[in-house]
Amino acid sequence: MRSKLYLLGAFASLTIASCAPKHYHLTGVERSRIIIDDRYDQNPDEKAIAFLAPFKKVNDSIMAPIVGQVAHNMHATRPESDLSNLMSDILIWASRDYNEQPDLAIYNMGGIRADLTKGDVTYEDVLSIAPFENKICFVTLTGEQLIQLFRQIAHRGGEGVSKGVELVITSADIGGELVSARLNGKEIDPQASYRVCTINYLLEGNDGMDALAKGTNKVAPQEASNNSRFLILNFFQDMMKQGVVVDAQVEGRIKVKK
Repeated sequence: MRSKLYLLGAFASLTIASCAPKHYHLTGVERSRIIIDDRYDQNPDEKAIAFLAPFKKVNDSIMAPIVGQVAHNMHATRPESDLSNLMSDILIWASRDYNEQPDLAIYNMGGIRADLTKGDVTYEDVLSIAPFENKICFVTLTGEQLIQLFRQIAHRGGEGVSKGVELVITSADIGGELVSARLNGKEIDPQASYRVCTINYLLEGNDGMDALAKGTNKVAPQEASNNSRFLILNFFQDMMKQGVVVDAQVEGRIKVKK
């Protein structure tokens, strides 16, 4: 007997075979993606639109306000990208409100969940980029631990690092090894201490960066106001007040050795 189990949302189906009652084994997995785009707007349901109108008004009043502008489309990708650079630099920018002066910041690519489109940035855009409950935090690493962190970043093919970090790595296809690491033009001193700003998800050693969990003098505020989305929001609002259009670029912070 062969049957299929369909998962809700029509994204996947599992093919299950049975040779005897209550003895099943998985024989195959199939999946498909349902694209939701303007094709579904060709024949709008007027009753549904009327029903949703008051809810849409409330949602738009929260999500639609413009909080800033960006000069071009931004996307997060390894080894380095304009958007991952921006997120890391925003952590440095926000550190001043915590009486911290970190040497560098780390923001994981996996924590950046959407792109930015050239032009206006809304609160919805910010929420889409940082939908998780990740909060800013600080930790002190020895130079040896920092080098280990950079090795872990190299192994992952790159992560968001703040301005001043200069890493040369090999391709992730051949293991992602760290070739060299400099900070603000200087070699990493194994005996020195370095203050790192990041998010609590990484401080716990997640995403293959457990060197962060081994640090000392950790500061990890728990209040919701410390969520990264609010720091990003504050940054854009501050830039907008100053009339600045945000224009992050790829700068060679992480280079792959040819």
